[in-house]
Amino acid sequence: MSSHDKLLADYRLRREAVARQLDTELFVKPEQTVELLETAIKPGDVVCLEGNNQKQADFLAEALSKVNPKEVNNLHMVQSSLVLDEHVEVFEKGIANRLDFAFSGPQAKKLFKAVNSQQVNVGAIHTYLELYGRYFVDLTPRVAMVVADACDPSGNLYTGANTEDTPLITEATNFKNGLVIAQVSEKKDSLSRVDIPADWVDYIVVTEEPYHHEALFTRDPAQITDLQVLTGMMIIKGIYEEYKVSKLNHGLGFATAAVELLLPTYGREIGLSGEVCSHWVLNPHPTLIPAIEEGIAQKVYPFGGEIGTNEYVQARPDVFPTDSNGLMRSGRCNAHVAGLYGIDCFTGATLQIDKYGNSSTAIDGMIAGFGGAPNLGSTPPGRRHQTEAFAKAGAVHYDNHYGRKLVVQVTPTVSEKKSIPVFREKLDAYDLYEAGHFEAPPVMIDAQQMTHIVTEKGIAYLDRCNSMEEQMAAVRAVAGDTEVGERERTAETDRLRTKGKVKTPDDLGINVADATTDKLAAHSIEDLVEISNGLYNPPQYLL
Repeated sequence: MSSHDKLLADYRLRREAVARQLDTELFVKPEQTVELLETAIKPGDVVCLEGNNQKQADFLAEALSKVNPKEVNNLHMVQSSLVLDEHVEVFEKGIANRLDFAFSGPQAKKLFKAVNSQQVNVGAIHTYLELYGRYFVDLTPRVAMVVADACDPSGNLYTGANTEDTPLITEATNFKNGLVIAQVSEKKDSLSRVDIPADWVDYIVVTEEPYHHEALFTRDPAQITDLQVLTGMMIIKGIYEEYKVSKLNHGLGFATAAVELLLPTYGREIGLSGEVCSHWVLNPHPTLIPAIEEGIAQKVYPFGGEIGTNEYVQARPDVFPTDSNGLMRSGRCNAHVAGLYGIDCFTGATLQIDKYGNSSTAIDGMIAGFGGAPNLGSTPPGRRHQTEAFAKAGAVHYDNHYGRKLVVQVTPTVSEKKSIPVFREKLDAYDLYEAGHFEAPPVMIDAQQMTHIVTEKGIAYLDRCNSMEEQMAAVRAVAGDTEVGERERTAETDRLRTKGKVKTPDDLGINVADATTDKLAAHSIEDLVEISNGLYNPPQYLL
């Protein structure tokens, strides 16, 4: 009869090896970390190095990049985000060779080079929820390296506002007899809250220094352009107001920051009711502060925290999830479940859109990953509750009405900074697939899931198109001076405008000349601080 406790036996052997080598049961000195990893990790292991959108197990990442490749190699990294240089260096040094991930914005160019040179074998670019799910199925880490704000002498962990996916990673690993190693910033006699119990953690490295944490979702209003104001006004008037969108998510970027800053001004100007844009699945975006103070944004459930917003969040317990001490706890998995089933609209940006309406951020020279877009930007087949927005975007098939989530991609037709056409006949994603870099074309949002494309030319209402041919015509109508847009025909576009399947700024009653940054509720980081009554404390480098 075969043994059914091989993982447990392996776990015990690794624990015994660490105890012999380092003479410790729980706490490991920072200078012993590389030795710990070389003892605890075996070649070919599935390893999760916590890299979230914002907080990073940076000390452990640096230590992993320093292990001897002759001792630790062929690792299969399963981590949601690649943010630090070390996240790619482990592949360049031969320590790891396979990767399953979700987002790699800051390392997009380096990752492309590593993939192109065959240093990295990518299993898939996941949406976050998809990757988290696989932690419990076929991508369960043998070793997980996580990060927390503090620990107590027993080893309990406090993760602070940036709880994110730390408990999920820890649980998936610990309850499959994997090793959990935690980097914490400080050791305290007692914790204000226990987010991860001590018996889920094997080793703790107290660094006595803050972990890497960036203000990923902070956008300076001063950098928003008139074009982004224009597309923001179109989104508010042509989508949020028209569909009565109350529950939504925004991707990161200046285009969606413009929308958030227009809600208290332009939104009020066109008479948005208090029921529109009231419930959000979103980090504490500083650009959402004016809408919160105006009572428009009434409830926010966060994926993670944001630098400088803790005091503001603590003073707004009706808006954000906080404990009895006023301390926020986020949850990336919880937020993605809410984003999949609990919202009616996802609005985000992209790098490329093809003639059908497929979009991707995996392009020639950059592999930025998808983050939550494929999850948030899709209609789950299991959803059964109806809302006005969900019903309005849907249609009747086989005598049954099927609702639909609004999936909005907002982009200039040509990128403002680099003048690169966004609309392409064929996505670079297909070239990456044909080159053998991916097991399937890395398309972020499928054309069949997309409901709206917004550019400076107007809105393509793909949810109202009756065929792919009509959808392609709507895409062409808003594609501007690109290889897709050059196929646009005026008569064809006019017919779509008559049917309300394409709307220009004029059709929406928006004067392009009025679309300036003067309409924003804040024009600088300092304005946001003032509107928050001094509760928002941005990083000094932003001021």
